[in-house]
Amino acid sequence: MLRTIFSLSALAAGLVSSGALAAPSGDDAQKTVRPAQHGALLLAQDGNVDIYYDARGNRVLVDADTGKVIAIQPPQTRLDRRALRRQLRMQELGRAPVEDDDRYYLDNPDDMARFRRKQLEENGRVIPPPIDENDPYNDNSVDAYPPAPNDEGYATTYPEAPDTIKRQPLNEASIEPQPGQGDVLQTNPDAQAALPPDTGGKATVDPSLSLGVRQDVADLQVLFDRAGASPGVIDGRFGSNVDKALAAYNQITGSNLKSTDAVGIKTALAQSGGDAFASYTITPEDAAGPYVASIPEDYSQKAKLDRMGYTSVTEALAERFHMDENYLKSINKGLDFNRPGTIIKVANFGRLVSTPVARIVADKDKKEVFAYDAGGKLVAAYPATIGSADTPSPTGIHTVSRIALDPNYTYNPNINFKQGQNDKILTIPPGPNGPVGSVWIALDKPTYGIHGTPDPSKIGKTESHGCVRLTNWDARELAKLVSPGVTVEFVGGSSADDFAQQ
Repeated sequence: MLRTIFSLSALAAGLVSSGALAAPSGDDAQKTVRPAQHGALLLAQDGNVDIYYDARGNRVLVDADTGKVIAIQPPQTRLDRRALRRQLRMQELGRAPVEDDDRYYLDNPDDMARFRRKQLEENGRVIPPPIDENDPYNDNSVDAYPPAPNDEGYATTYPEAPDTIKRQPLNEASIEPQPGQGDVLQTNPDAQAALPPDTGGKATVDPSLSLGVRQDVADLQVLFDRAGASPGVIDGRFGSNVDKALAAYNQITGSNLKSTDAVGIKTALAQSGGDAFASYTITPEDAAGPYVASIPEDYSQKAKLDRMGYTSVTEALAERFHMDENYLKSINKGLDFNRPGTIIKVANFGRLVSTPVARIVADKDKKEVFAYDAGGKLVAAYPATIGSADTPSPTGIHTVSRIALDPNYTYNPNINFKQGQNDKILTIPPGPNGPVGSVWIALDKPTYGIHGTPDPSKIGKTESHGCVRLTNWDARELAKLVSPGVTVEFVGGSSADDFAQQ
């Protein structure tokens, strides 16, 4: 009996002793473990890290105190101890970069390489970045995409006789549908009844279109377009044109909106016209056209056509609603654009700018055109292609001399560039797919002007033969806001005068 009592006493004393040892001290009890921020490295309790290697060669970092896995670093991509200490120090100082894994600029090859690596890593595959002796942290990116090729330049002469210009109605889309355009309904496009797909005229989409396309970015582009800060084509992709449109939007509206402010963007959309996208019913006129089979590259072949018209219903509707044609197809998969009555989802960009413009500034460095009213307030901004190194745009201040809607185009190799083997003067018929698009705003400097384009997705990313090139819809909007005598000032970059002196 005494032996039993002695054993129980010893056991109780041991438990009390172990509890006292396990109890936290006053200082330790006040310590709290902060959750790691998004994109940041998970820190160890006291900075003690054990390193192990698994069967695949991955380096596994383990908190020595808790046994919790901090990070798994694949071979050839892991940080060394020096880089790890450097990152920890940067986080302690509050200078660690905040990663935004969802933002990728499609016109930035580095971002595209990063996006491809992320996709492959999510599928269990790893592309190690190249090892450079000058890059000890091994964080340089891979040039996965070559630079975009330059598009064809366009001559800029305009018809001498006003009779050759046929003025056509702008037929712009808006929240309130125009006669003959079909019905634009502000309903939830996701809740509409989808029509059964048909084999003829069905929208076919390139699988690569999903790369970097986001609905919230498209909503943001629509918001900018409503305020007069054009993003170019609405395509759901971040890029330099979206950044320029954001800066112009804040200047026009006097706000301080950020592209990451989802609540602010939703509120601004509600105040400016509702949902960013609406439903549109294709009309018999939409399906009927007329359309051309294709647009030839050679100018002599272009001159044989009756009109440089649209080639499909999707191209016509994409331009009417300020959208990239492939993006229009991608958000309406399986629908027949050639069948009247088909309900599709389109951008609800609202009404066009109506404030008269008194001064235009063409910024060559920013690749953007700014339009100001008589009081000097910015009323509209458009991404633009302005000249090139071989054929720069003018410099200084010029004036608008005339405005032509739906003009034909005179190709003269003696004045402008030579296209292919064409050495004779050619007259190319009017149309949105013509060399100067559907608008020509002539300047007082011969052969120079502001005009549209048959390739709206290339605006701001390629070069021109000295003129200022906008999307057709932006050029049409600007044409309605200006009049002869409005000043056009070219700033930044090289000029045609500088080029002539060399």
